[in-house]
Amino acid sequence: MTTSNQFGLSCALALPLTGSLEIDFRRLVAHAHRCLASGCSSLTLFGTTGEGPSISLTEREEILTALAKTEIRMDQVIGGVTATSVGDAIAQARLVIERGCRAVLVAPPFYFKSVTEEGLYGWFSHFCEKLSEERIEVILYHIPSATATPLPIRLISRLREHFPRMIKGVKDSGSDWSYTEALLKSHKDLAILIGNECHLAAGVRLGASGAISGLANLSPEILLGIIETGREDSRIVSLASEILRFPVIPAIKVLLAYRDNDPAWATPRPPLAKLSKSDETSLLLTYDRIRSEPSPV
Repeated sequence: MTTSNQFGLSCALALPLTGSLEIDFRRLVAHAHRCLASGCSSLTLFGTTGEGPSISLTEREEILTALAKTEIRMDQVIGGVTATSVGDAIAQARLVIERGCRAVLVAPPFYFKSVTEEGLYGWFSHFCEKLSEERIEVILYHIPSATATPLPIRLISRLREHFPRMIKGVKDSGSDWSYTEALLKSHKDLAILIGNECHLAAGVRLGASGAISGLANLSPEILLGIIETGREDSRIVSLASEILRFPVIPAIKVLLAYRDNDPAWATPRPPLAKLSKSDETSLLLTYDRIRSEPSPV
């Protein structure tokens, strides 16, 4: 990964399940290949869209093994790290490192609320120090809607200063444009990756390096156009805004099931639940309307 506009688009890979809620490795591998063939520069496993907090350490190893057996290069893979204890976070990261993946996407610890910047600095510092001998790049994951633990820009600056070889980027899924704008202005030395697709074009125009995106499961070609040009595309804004009206992960899986004519895609792993039939109908009607819109000139 570089800190220039060369990161591109990483698909936050959705998780296909069997009827018994086990991972469907065949469909996972096929979907990974499809996303890369559509232009994604990398795959992000175990992220939010990929239901990472619901995937065990053993299952993570099995997924990495399944992908490694195909023609997917492991330097095209980013591994999500989501844990409350720093020891578990290190164990998740080591699995990714052992497979030769390009980076880890590390969310803050999320159980204890209202933690201080100093506490977060201590947690991330311990994580980086334990892995300091490894060749791995760290992308910090700002997603307070899920973790209730925002990453202050000053904290990012401190971590970058003390671990310059490791801290290489930030995925900003905060959906707060004022934060995104301040982050881009403060950290031109980092790869700033946009998580909210509604802000992608504006972020690219201010120097964002690309995106780790759940919508890349569905519309990678449109997202790539935005990343390459910085031009708004109303189709992505409309689709992202519509998905945000519902629980996001079940909504994306409903759309994958519809697009691929594969109802099994619609199943999330508990504690997430399927959309109601009325919500599913509403989402699909809007999706069809958005897909029929012409590409902006």
